[in-house]
Amino acid sequence: MNLTADHISVTLSGADIVKDISIKVESKQFVGIIGPNGCGKSTLLKSIYKVIKPQKGLVFLGEKDVLKSPARAISKDMGVVGQFNEMSFDFTVHEMVMMGRTPHKHLMESDNQWDYQIVADALEKVGLAEYADRSYLTLSGGEKQRVILARAIAQQPQFLILDEPTNHLDIKYQLQMLSVVKSLNIGVLAALHDLSMALAYCDILYVVKHGQMIASGNPKEILTRELIRQVYEIDCEVYPNPINGDLAIAYLT
Repeated sequence: MNLTADHISVTLSGADIVKDISIKVESKQFVGIIGPNGCGKSTLLKSIYKVIKPQKGLVFLGEKDVLKSPARAISKDMGVVGQFNEMSFDFTVHEMVMMGRTPHKHLMESDNQWDYQIVADALEKVGLAEYADRSYLTLSGGEKQRVILARAIAQQPQFLILDEPTNHLDIKYQLQMLSVVKSLNIGVLAALHDLSMALAYCDILYVVKHGQMIASGNPKEILTRELIRQVYEIDCEVYPNPINGDLAIAYLT
């Protein structure tokens, strides 16, 4: 399922946070958004999945007008894994992941065996099958993030938005999370911090600074040392990894 965001602009408290940005994600593409802290990545994503209303722009998921459609209708096709997943109510991990089935249920419809199997499979994919009966509130930040990914997987979306999904994860689970997402074989739009991960997993990258799009294209073509210096104000070398031949980045201090 394709996602198209055209000419999105967001103003918050009088400040222009997102300035006329357009993004397109083709079916089954993994598309990344990179840029320094405060550049507008998360605000852009929130405007796409309807947490923030943009002052200007259109968002279409397939044929659906996202900004004009009911949230329930969109949630049948779009899953979201956000940065912050704190909550006050004490649910088990199983209950948290079962919430992903809600968009597919009628009012007061009970969970069935099919739902239970979907939830079990989702927990297995993120390596938390043995945590099903644990309290969500007792988990580490990284474990909570994996539960939220499992909930999104249980939703069975045709498109997934990830807002800096690996922030709380160690390297093993960073790789696992992005590999699991890639294996879903659906359209993905992800805000990422780690440029090496962006190189490894993204088909297309959009580069944002001060709320504006400054570059887009194949990660291996656009992630040059000149661009990285321009965006992040740091020197580096981009070179072929001698072990696997992929591009690697060495930061110079």
